[in-house]
Amino acid sequence: MSIKFKKLNNTIIKCKKCPRLIEYSKKISYTKRKQNIAELYWGKPVPGFGDVNAKLIIIGLAPAAHGGTRTGRPFTGDRSGDFLFSCLKKTEISNLSTSTHINDGLKLKSTYITNILKCVPPGDKPLNQELNNCSNYFDKEIKNLKNLKVIISLGKVAFDNCLKFYKKNYVMKQKFLFKHGAKYTLPDGKILIPCYHPSPRNVNTKVINKPKMMKLIKFAKKAI
Repeated sequence: MSIKFKKLNNTIIKCKKCPRLIEYSKKISYTKRKQNIAELYWGKPVPGFGDVNAKLIIIGLAPAAHGGTRTGRPFTGDRSGDFLFSCLKKTEISNLSTSTHINDGLKLKSTYITNILKCVPPGDKPLNQELNNCSNYFDKEIKNLKNLKVIISLGKVAFDNCLKFYKKNYVMKQKFLFKHGAKYTLPDGKILIPCYHPSPRNVNTKVINKPKMMKLIKFAKKAI
């Protein structure tokens, strides 16, 4: 990992800008979930991970209560992550089809994964101020990925907040609508591809399935 990313991730881990989120993360790490009762939860802000020379970034909204908040890595140890990494393995981006813990040996090929919000919000509903507080970290992740070509946003909130970053830095005349599999060219030439979030709810209701997800990932790889 580059020095820039090490410094950024250390800053993220130590962040205490949002007392409500810090308190909620700690509460989860104390109460735990029955099947993880013997585990030591991470219980802190969760930085992104992956290839710092990435051409593709995959962004979600926030770490899961008993996924990233427990393991310390986005999309690790939860059902959304199981779905995502199964698709990333089949599309030759991940070396593993599941992501269970931070030292499981998982590696990503030319891809970085992060969340817009680095802490889990109560009810999965962040406040605007919390999103604003965290936006600086996402800004730096985007700027630190010098080879970045394509952004996949998982879910509408991640899509909207990615656009917020661009609206702060560029004049945006084009209208961007959240539509699974759409392809938008951003002002700096990067491609933004919205994707349905691989949440258990979306998977169970067949809003998203593995063939649909893999088709989108392959589309993103071609766009690179």
